Amino acid sequence: MTNLRNSIPILLTALFWVGCAPKTGPAGTKVKQPFSGSKYESNASWFRGTGQGASVKQNIARGKADIDAKNQVAAQVGTNIRAVTDQYLGQTENANAADVADKFQTLVREVMNTELADLRKSGEETFFNDETKEFTVYVAYEIKKNAMFRFMKKQARVERKLNEQELKILDDMLDQEIRRAEAAGE
Repeated sequence: MTNLRNSIPILLTALFWVGCAPKTGPAGTKVKQPFSGSKYESNASWFRGTGQGASVKQNIARGKADIDAKNQVAAQVGTNIRAVTDQYLGQTENANAADVADKFQTLVREVMNTELADLRKSGEETFFNDETKEFTVYVAYEIKKNAMFRFMKKQARVERKLNEQELKILDDMLDQEIRRAEAAGE
């Protein structure tokens, strides 16, 4: 009976460590990164992106993470706009449709090169590895889709390359996307 009493704490400790051991599979050990999950993924209302950067200098790690996250957001905006213009080309029989779509793509590139409208940092976490003496920074950014499309409308008005007909077509396309994003947010 004494041996059994002495064995129970050892057995419980062993069971505890087995239950806490990282789960591994054929691909290796699963890693939980900051800013993962549906809250940090794009949806019908938001463009979202996350980034990671590592360096022995904290500011360089942060810069790498910022660039990574902003590139993700910009790529999503560009992909979404390409889909809108392709859909527009398929729907319209206007002789200038391809011209307008091309100008719209140019406008989108200019907007993304200068500024992503209403870009907000939704989180940042910094880690330091004592062994490698390296900082790892994780960041998350987001933009409301309707704010981005409204910004594009303003930029289209500033753009001098568009005539009245092209401006009306762009306004209609952007208004449709704004309505879609607002409906998803409700």
